[in-house]
Amino acid sequence: MFWLLEAKTTSRVQVIMSTFVTIKVDEKNEKYINDGFLIMKNVEMSLSSYNKDAKLFQLNKNLYVALDSYLYEALSLSKEYYKKSDGYFDVTIGSITKELYRFGEDERVATVSELKSAKVDFNALRFNEREASIKEGMKVDLGGMGKGFGVQKVADYFKKMQIYDAIISASGDIRCLSTCKIEVQNPFDEELILFSFETLGDDVGISTSGNYNRYVTSKENNHLINPKAKKPQVLFASITLIGSISSASLDAYATAASVMPISKAYEFLDTLGIGYIIVQSDKEIVISKNIASHVKNLSNFSK
Repeated sequence: MFWLLEAKTTSRVQVIMSTFVTIKVDEKNEKYINDGFLIMKNVEMSLSSYNKDAKLFQLNKNLYVALDSYLYEALSLSKEYYKKSDGYFDVTIGSITKELYRFGEDERVATVSELKSAKVDFNALRFNEREASIKEGMKVDLGGMGKGFGVQKVADYFKKMQIYDAIISASGDIRCLSTCKIEVQNPFDEELILFSFETLGDDVGISTSGNYNRYVTSKENNHLINPKAKKPQVLFASITLIGSISSASLDAYATAASVMPISKAYEFLDTLGIGYIIVQSDKEIVISKNIASHVKNLSNFSK
């Protein structure tokens, strides 16, 4: 996914949360960019399952951790998303993503028997405002909402500082505090643009989830795990959500919809009041009926 903002702006990029984080602001607000990166780094030190000093890493390692405010909020939101998605957003799929496929580390292909015996049970994750614990054999993975969570925290800070002409991007998660133009990659050929559009209104989030972003050997072994079937999803190539709800929610709902059965995914997304552009694995493109309420100048380059 790409984004563009037409104005006199300053843009900087850093690698945070294992991806390129880009912050673009009006020139007069350049001094706040470093604050934005610091917020993203603090979120990483709370929610990362890779960084050995991060709170979440310690939870997975020791089965217990004293929580900071970011991790408590992220776990609380994850519980909300779990309920709203009928269990399709489940952060305890870490036993598969972290322990079996080991995405982002010493990657491998999980066997059918390993997947079947993996421990996935959100209700076995216990937490309150002070502490969290999990059972032996379990791991928590917040990758399905973490980047969106970080992007939203930066956006919230910028708004507090009365900065309203900015874009924050972390991989497929983008927050436009003013209108911006978005270009969505073709999931079957990442050198090509599939769609472009301009956001309507201020403070709009865009989140794209796809099975082409991270996989082992083939897309059939991608990082989007159906927690009920305990295996990667193969029905959707790309899901792009657009809306004014938080970027953490957009990220989580894109993840959840990606691992649902096709009919259930559309039914779920239609209850959220957001726009969507979906590319199924059979290359059928589905656009929400309310898309004109969220974007303008939508161009389809697949034709």
